[in-house]
Amino acid sequence: MNATRPPPPPQHRRLARPKTPEATRPERQFVGIPVSAGVAIGPVFGASEPEPVIARHKIQASDIAAEGARLEAAVAQSRKQLTKLRGRLTILPEDSQTEIAPLIDAYSRMLGSSRLMRGVRRRIEDTLLSAESAVMAEADAIADAIMEQATSDSSAEDLASLRRRGDEVREIARRLVRNLTRAPFRSFAALPDGAVLISEELRPADAALLDPSRLAGVATEEGGADGHTAVMLRALGVPAVLGVTGLAHAMRPGDMAVVDGIAGTVILNPSPASLTAARRAVTAFARERQRYARLRRLPAETQDNEPVELQANLELPVELPLIVQSGAVGIGLLRTEFLFMNRETLPDEDTQTETYRAIVEAMHGDPVTIRVLDWGGEKEIEALSNAGYVPDIADVNPALGIRGIRLLLRQPDLLETQFAAILRAGAAGPVRVLLPMVTNVSEVRAAREIYDRVLRRLRRRGERMPEKPPPLGIMIETPGAALAADALALEADFFAIGTNDLTSYTLAVDRADADVASLYDPIHPAVLRLVQFATEAALRIRMPVSVCGEMASNPMLTPLLLGIGLRSFSMSASAVPRVKQAVRGVEIDACVRLARRVMEQSDADRIREIVAGFGKEG
Repeated sequence: MNATRPPPPPQHRRLARPKTPEATRPERQFVGIPVSAGVAIGPVFGASEPEPVIARHKIQASDIAAEGARLEAAVAQSRKQLTKLRGRLTILPEDSQTEIAPLIDAYSRMLGSSRLMRGVRRRIEDTLLSAESAVMAEADAIADAIMEQATSDSSAEDLASLRRRGDEVREIARRLVRNLTRAPFRSFAALPDGAVLISEELRPADAALLDPSRLAGVATEEGGADGHTAVMLRALGVPAVLGVTGLAHAMRPGDMAVVDGIAGTVILNPSPASLTAARRAVTAFARERQRYARLRRLPAETQDNEPVELQANLELPVELPLIVQSGAVGIGLLRTEFLFMNRETLPDEDTQTETYRAIVEAMHGDPVTIRVLDWGGEKEIEALSNAGYVPDIADVNPALGIRGIRLLLRQPDLLETQFAAILRAGAAGPVRVLLPMVTNVSEVRAAREIYDRVLRRLRRRGERMPEKPPPLGIMIETPGAALAADALALEADFFAIGTNDLTSYTLAVDRADADVASLYDPIHPAVLRLVQFATEAALRIRMPVSVCGEMASNPMLTPLLLGIGLRSFSMSASAVPRVKQAVRGVEIDACVRLARRVMEQSDADRIREIVAGFGKEG
């Protein structure tokens, strides 16, 4: 049994102030991206990492074998380091182990017979590049090719996933290059208790070397909220702000720092007033954590005892501990794309079954809604291309092309394999099956025919399955689906309203396009009416309906959605406590009156005023 140590509560993440330097440096404030909540106060510690010196020269043809041997030695050394890093995981909190272990596995796979290593060896042999030059060139080419899959229609989640995959390739390349050049790795051996770690960049493998019981907080110049490092820091429970431009170059030994992982700010050499405010924030955050901890054990029901189902979205299995901690009662949207990414061949039925079963078992009887593969032209999945299922080049406009259920119905063996795996995993606990990007009745009927056929085949094979077939539902993500909800409700077993895509399609706005991002507005009257129309279509025949996406995560919109008739929400795990608090603070009658008032409006700004003012009158 692993001996894990939970991180200390935020109020203890402080160290006695060091002696004031003779020449007091002025306070400086920086703004970055908040990635892990909490407030930290402590002396700064800089962990620099010397850049490796890469020999960007051509080799002689006679040196190819020697250069290949250098590469193999670096691969062997990298494998040893990853093995040692995996052993280090046992002293980390369990959540952190869950995050970094699959990443180490991914790194190890890339050191094997991977696209990266094949390309590196080819560059050494064909273009006579030195091993380190070949590693960097091939990794950059792969990472750039991954990001080129992004289009104007890529969602924020898709872009974050692409960035993570590119970062994984560059990270293992970095390790190989450091071993090839014998450049030292970053060391945290001298990190004092209660210090604030400040650096230009912190990689996931670096984060795995941190001891959360000794560290006050983290701030870096590079990084964002969706990367592996951010997830690691959240799992460690360390207050953190990433993407703080100029911070690492501004700090000096002996400086004090305040890291606010809620506001996304970092203060160097805080004034007495700023220190006092920071200490108050530490206390306030600790109280809020205690309040949310108590809230986790309370039911999600309104003041007039109307129960509300709060579930979590899951993109990667590493997020499971965060879901359990949040108090969510199940997974309302399990995205299965992760199973198909970063691999050359498609996952077979047994592989998928084992993955889904592990997630279902981890939820201990709470329901899991599994969405089948939602491939779009903006999501480059090498295994699909290798199998000939999709073109190597994405559609000109992937949001309007062959994506979601359209691809699966064109390639029914893909859908059959996934259906079979989900049905088998359903023997471990309650599951539901969700079809993505449905726009018409014929798609639901065709998918159900395949679903029933797979059920019959599994029964003939004698496979263990649920006694009653899991419900087969659909995503409502387009205006067409919302407006056809009456007809779709007669074919589907449940609805999940995907408000992110629904907003984008309704308003013809791509959130990732800076020129029009300001027009993306989930409370635009047209979007709200489509949500209401789909909800009412389901309620009329007493069919389950849920909402997922950013609207579900926003506690300010919770009363409005309750008033429209929704009683099931699926959101990011971190949003569950806040939405539960909103649920427990309202009565349904008041929410219904709010919804009636909002749905009479035609101006989004007026709707925003009404929603913001709810509960404040009188």
